[in-house]
Amino acid sequence: MLEKAVATAADAVIFDLEDAVAPDETGTARRTAVETLDALEDPGPAVSVRINPYERSGRADVAAVVGEAATPPEFIVLPMAEGADDVATLRDHLADLGAEGVGIVPLIETAAGVQSADEIAAAAGVTAIAYGDQDFTADVGATVTADKTESLYARQRVVVAAGAAGVDAVDTVYTDIEDVDGLRAQVETVAEFGFDGKLAIHPDQVPVINEAFTPDPDEVAWAERVIAGKRTADETGDGVFTVDGQMIDPPLVERARTILDRAAAAGTR
Repeated sequence: MLEKAVATAADAVIFDLEDAVAPDETGTARRTAVETLDALEDPGPAVSVRINPYERSGRADVAAVVGEAATPPEFIVLPMAEGADDVATLRDHLADLGAEGVGIVPLIETAAGVQSADEIAAAAGVTAIAYGDQDFTADVGATVTADKTESLYARQRVVVAAGAAGVDAVDTVYTDIEDVDGLRAQVETVAEFGFDGKLAIHPDQVPVINEAFTPDPDEVAWAERVIAGKRTADETGDGVFTVDGQMIDPPLVERARTILDRAAAAGTR
């Protein structure tokens, strides 16, 4: 399964040592993760490992997949992050192992984590933050609905925290693997919120997510006209300009850059 994940068109894959592993299989899972990391030859996606919380077996997980692996993961996914101290504990451990270059992606999936999203996102070593819906809704006792209104506040807090810190925001998994239409609708919604990506739990979800985050040709064409107009405005000293009859100011220029960045990441530009 790890090898199949790396062969998909995902931008990153997560080798999971937490929820996907039975407690008595943790040692085997660590060895499998290390062996797979060391056997990979120039994988396409960035490869990461989700560890257990440090109060459980997170320290031993990091000691194995970072300290023992000849090819450590590009980043560590830290579950149940509830404050900057949680990130600092992992960061200090990585430093002790001489692995300061390994990034950290905290999972915000509790009420305390949502309240502390700003400090978590801004903590040193963090490259992105991710929202975990199932644990969050269980933690607050929310009733899970089809339209996910119970998660609206948490999702927007995560997006705002990531934006303020200048890191990526990644949305939670969609658990109904066969519901392609539902997945597509949810990805389109969170992309509108400002998320930069979405977690997948099955290879079949990857193309649906990638397609939903890929700007369509009309959006790309508009963004290119905006950037061209901005270039001309800078040359002439104009603060604002128009494209297709619309006044363009700095926020729209930034939106255009985001569209072009996503198109480039998708390989469509």
